[in-house]
Amino acid sequence: MADNRGVAYIKPGKVEIQNIDFPKLALGKRKCDHGVILKIVSTNICGSDQHMVRGRTTAPAGLVLGHEITGEVIEAGRDVEFIKKGDIVSVPFNIACGRCRNCKEGKTGICLNVNPARPGAAYGYVDMGGWVGGQAEYVMVPYADFNLLKFPDKDQAMEKIRDLTLLSDIFPTGYHGAVTAGVGPGSTVYVAGAGPVGLACAASCHLLGAAVVIVGDMIPERLAQARSFGCETIDLRKEATLEDQIAQILGVNEVDSAVDCVGFEAKGHGHHAHEEQPATVLNAAMQVTRAGGGIGIPGLYVTGDPGAATEAAKEGNLNIRIGLGWAKSHSFHTGQCPVMRYHRQLMQAILYDKVQIAKAVNVQTITLDEAPKGYQDFDKGAATKFVIDPHGMLV
Repeated sequence: MADNRGVAYIKPGKVEIQNIDFPKLALGKRKCDHGVILKIVSTNICGSDQHMVRGRTTAPAGLVLGHEITGEVIEAGRDVEFIKKGDIVSVPFNIACGRCRNCKEGKTGICLNVNPARPGAAYGYVDMGGWVGGQAEYVMVPYADFNLLKFPDKDQAMEKIRDLTLLSDIFPTGYHGAVTAGVGPGSTVYVAGAGPVGLACAASCHLLGAAVVIVGDMIPERLAQARSFGCETIDLRKEATLEDQIAQILGVNEVDSAVDCVGFEAKGHGHHAHEEQPATVLNAAMQVTRAGGGIGIPGLYVTGDPGAATEAAKEGNLNIRIGLGWAKSHSFHTGQCPVMRYHRQLMQAILYDKVQIAKAVNVQTITLDEAPKGYQDFDKGAATKFVIDPHGMLV
């Protein structure tokens, strides 16, 4: 039996590489004939992983992390018909059965059958069904025929793997935020946050035909990265209001759409830039989005935050100015991205060179052993997307 290693959450601020069980085609005590075992080609560190590692969730010690997975099939269950050994595949971070009402409606982020606690499941994530994560050398993926996106040509896939690895989460998630906010040809957009999802969202806005994409953040290197592919930027540390800074760019103090790519660990603006204000991005988005505009919210919000500053926020209760959004007839779209709704189209955009998403988010490849340092660098605000190469296949 082959060995396996994975990145495990130990305690707030600490992850480590551990020897873990080699995956089996099994769900508990029963066989998983609809699953496959993957040798992982690439797996990525996500901003939402950092929420766990910072101790801002109820993640248990020993949880094997990782929900952004691309791999090569090395074993397929008896009932897998269309995915074959040797295929290179992208794994949506949402685990979906393909059989329930929500899956049949395309709402694969809230599958009803893969998590006994609540709708929706993911690999290596707190409260998401207990599935083993993919920041490892090997992983098991269930419902393979339904979930997996097979790349048409193996050699072509490996040539573009730094782009294609982003199909498991951040590219579709950023795109979903833009789509649900109503971004389209000629629109003006404010993207809150220049982390990997925010940068992927900004690139998606360009792909969708936006006229002006404005990205706000507090880290100069991330803002520089956004400018590198044609975005306007706003430094949220400045005392000028967000509305005033948007007006300096557009001539008016509002945008057609806004996308929250920050989530619940948001900080304030100006002289409040070092203070955690979990509702500030949502309130700012309502402030700067025109009447009748849309707000996409792929930024993560949780039902349990033990590190929150207030008792209300520890339960996910935030001081949101919903009356303003109601008065302006805003549309809001929240929740996990249903990756399968977008990943095939975005794969085509990558393969036919319509987007350079790895360049936009500044992909940097690291080894599995370098993952703990990658987490540290990410937490310091590195303007890069860390992609883990467990087997040295990307060299």
